[in-house]
Amino acid sequence: MAISATAATDAKQVKTLSVGMGQAIAGDRETQLTAILGSCVAVVLWHPRMNLGAMAHVVLPDSHGKSDMPAKFADTAVPHLVRMLEGKGCNRSGLTAKLAGGACMFRGGGPLQIGDDNIAACRTYLQRMGIPIAAEDLGGTGGRKVTMDFATGRFTIEIAGKVARVI
Repeated sequence: MAISATAATDAKQVKTLSVGMGQAIAGDRETQLTAILGSCVAVVLWHPRMNLGAMAHVVLPDSHGKSDMPAKFADTAVPHLVRMLEGKGCNRSGLTAKLAGGACMFRGGGPLQIGDDNIAACRTYLQRMGIPIAAEDLGGTGGRKVTMDFATGRFTIEIAGKVARVI
C-alpha cells in the first residue's frame, strides 16, 4: 500500500492510496483509492450512508483454492471485501458495487484475453453475495486509471485519449 498524494480539503487530510495488483484496501470519507487496470478488474464496494468502502484489484477469476492473496481472485476478493467492511461496522445490505477494467489488452484473442473472464467472475460473485452493481465501465481495448472517492461515491475512470468519466 503506497500513499501517492495527500490533499487538504475543508481542513481534513484526504489520503490517496494506490491499490496494486492482488491488493485490497478499505477506506473512509477521508480516503481516495486509485488503481491502474488493463485486463484486471477493480471491484469497489461502497456503503453510501457510512461513506466507507473498499477496493480490490482482481487479477484472475478463480483462486483454485489458493487463499494467500484473497484480493487477487474474483471468487475470494468479493467475500474478502465484505469481511473487511463488516469489520468496520458496515452492514452488507447497505453495500453497492462499482466495477471497472477487464480490457482486452492483446489483439487477436487467445488464452491471454482474461478480461472477459474477470468481468464475468466479478459479476457472478457479487450476485451470489446479494450486492447490487450500481455502475460499471468494463471491457474495451484500453487500460484505465480509476479513482474512488469514498466521501462522494464518485468513481472516476480515465482512459488515455478520452475524456474522464465519472460513474
